[in-house]
Amino acid sequence: MLDYTTYIHKETTIWVTFIHGAGGSSSIWYQQVREFRKHFNVLLLDLRGHGKSKPSLKDAFDTSYTFDAITNDISELIEHLKIKKSHFVGISLGTILIRNYAEKYPHRVESMILAGAIMKLNFRSQILMRLGIIFKSVLPYLWLYRFFAFIIMPNSNHKHSRLLFIREAKKLCQKEFIRWFKLTAEINPLLKFFRSTPNKIPTFYVMGSEDYLFLPAVKKTVENHENSSLLIIEYCGHVVNVEQPKIFNQLVIDYISDISWETILVLKTLKEQQKLHSKV
Repeated sequence: MLDYTTYIHKETTIWVTFIHGAGGSSSIWYQQVREFRKHFNVLLLDLRGHGKSKPSLKDAFDTSYTFDAITNDISELIEHLKIKKSHFVGISLGTILIRNYAEKYPHRVESMILAGAIMKLNFRSQILMRLGIIFKSVLPYLWLYRFFAFIIMPNSNHKHSRLLFIREAKKLCQKEFIRWFKLTAEINPLLKFFRSTPNKIPTFYVMGSEDYLFLPAVKKTVENHENSSLLIIEYCGHVVNVEQPKIFNQLVIDYISDISWETILVLKTLKEQQKLHSKV
């Protein structure tokens, strides 16, 4: 089972689950935990092979590194903790896992907050992926990771995000990195499905204005998806929760609070209707 940490709030049943990206760990949410635990129950997890979720002997012979398999890891943990429903906050590749989880288990997702979301790989991104596939078994994975981090987060104000992700990536081994990199083979059809299939779950995209690789596709997606909204943070790159934590925290907490209050009102109305119906 995935390694995890929970923070329980004594006065609310609302859960928020944080999903990090490839090469990262739950530690990238360090600037969110203090604020979010004041309002909600919080679940932090490390995806397989990341952070403290170290590969087991069984994993060494496991070839099922697919988005569905990793999504099932998350589902197994959610069921273990008996969390009936949660808001999900993700960054980068974590947003793909959240969207995939929402397709498989929509009854467990209150809302999706997708930061630095990946909805399409543009031409430059696909060239990068192809180069990575060619050199992944030849070059040390940290060379590749540093290169990708610089391409995705090139500006001087992105430096802290780059260094944070490179620091976390050092905890991966070469074999684990290659397994995760192979996921790119199935990413295009999955993203195409997400773009063409609107989800009824409330979805809040939080993007940096300087996230030039992924922002254009997100803008188009939001235009075509009725239950989606987009907020762009100026002077910010791909990892918005690290570069602009105060703005990110306030926006997302407000969004979750509003969604949760609307849900409470709907449930209250339904209960009142049921009472009236029972009296009749």
